[in-house]
Amino acid sequence: MKIAMKAIVYEEYGPPDVLQLKEVDKPVPDENEVLVKVRASSVNPLDWHAMRGEPFLQRLESGFPTPKIKILGADVAGEVEAVGKNVKGVQPGDEVYGDLY
Repeated sequence: MKIAMKAIVYEEYGPPDVLQLKEVDKPVPDENEVLVKVRASSVNPLDWHAMRGEPFLQRLESGFPTPKIKILGADVAGEVEAVGKNVKGVQPGDEVYGDLY
């Protein structure tokens, strides 16, 4: 059974109007990843450029003609919900913050 969560997603590049609140499948962390229940996220220039697909050449990496990763948010704070089998130093329940890049 897939568990859903709500996220702000964008299916196409453009102005803030392309953002939508949707139900998405909750991710499962790979062996070297951490799943964080986000309590706060910022909007920064990286997110702004990713949403707009600018500069245009960035689309070669982030997806053409539509974005590969459809959820914005690079800076986060929250609680560790799950960890991959190779993760050391954090465990579910730990409060964390950082950036995703």
